[in-house]
Amino acid sequence: MNKGSDDRGVLMDLGRERPQVPARARNMSPIVPRASIAGRALVVVVAIMTFLASVTTGVVLLVGASAAEWQSEVASEITIQVRPVTGRDIERDVTAVVNAMRTQPGIVDVRPYTKEESGKLLEPWLGTGLSLDELPVPRMIVAQVSPGTKLDLDGLRSHVTQVAPSASVDDHRAWIDRMRSMTGATVFAGIGILALVILATIISVSFATRGAMAANRPIVEVLHFVGAGDRYIANRFLRHFLRLGFEGGVIGCVAAMLMFGFSESVANWFSGTPVGDQFAALLGTFSLRPSGYLALAAQTILIAAVTAWASRRTLFATLDDID
Repeated sequence: MNKGSDDRGVLMDLGRERPQVPARARNMSPIVPRASIAGRALVVVVAIMTFLASVTTGVVLLVGASAAEWQSEVASEITIQVRPVTGRDIERDVTAVVNAMRTQPGIVDVRPYTKEESGKLLEPWLGTGLSLDELPVPRMIVAQVSPGTKLDLDGLRSHVTQVAPSASVDDHRAWIDRMRSMTGATVFAGIGILALVILATIISVSFATRGAMAANRPIVEVLHFVGAGDRYIANRFLRHFLRLGFEGGVIGCVAAMLMFGFSESVANWFSGTPVGDQFAALLGTFSLRPSGYLALAAQTILIAAVTAWASRRTLFATLDDID
């Protein structure tokens, strides 16, 4: 009897030595493991998708801003070309056209190109060191238009051809239309890529959610057995996937922002070189405006919301199958 009493004493002592977990800590224990391999893989997938979406959005914003600057610059100029004609003094025709343009309302500046400057415009096609004395090189005149001014181009062309029959006026309307078409195509392509990224994110999250539900099916069945409803279980999974989606979105967004910042630094390093000038002409200075960075941050929140929405739809569909 004493031996039994001793055994009971030992058991009681062991019971007192067992770690006690507070009730609040037990309630906060997640149903879905936070550090699972599937969770890490989903974070990586969402981060990659967010990075691609952010890069696409940033490039579209850069091209749109550059195209707007091009259109503004091109629309503010009118080019007059005076071709040499036998029997006419081209210098006199150029002077007459310049005087006629300066009298037009809305024209703020008129600059005639010299013969040497007009010849340099042909160097990209003809090369340097070529004598242009025997070639009928036209003379160029550039007129600056006041912003917001609508010129009577038909009347302007008629007035210019009266003083110089070989002169032609170009308002660059064809170039502006091409720029608008290019900008529209770029925006359309960017929207298409974003749609594909969001679709891929939805598919990835759906598979990850079904995998998590399958791995935790016994836990879900026990929760059902003790009376937990579908909404309670779904909310626990939803918080898990919302956290993963937001974590992956932040990683991808920050990586894209750092890439744009680094690209801006590289563009500044190569500024003044032929390669740098070409890229600057296409995409500007690689510098996103503050509104661009806000757009990337808003896009991150959108992808996290899409992740939660896809997870919620898959959760309730899977819970219906388990029931």
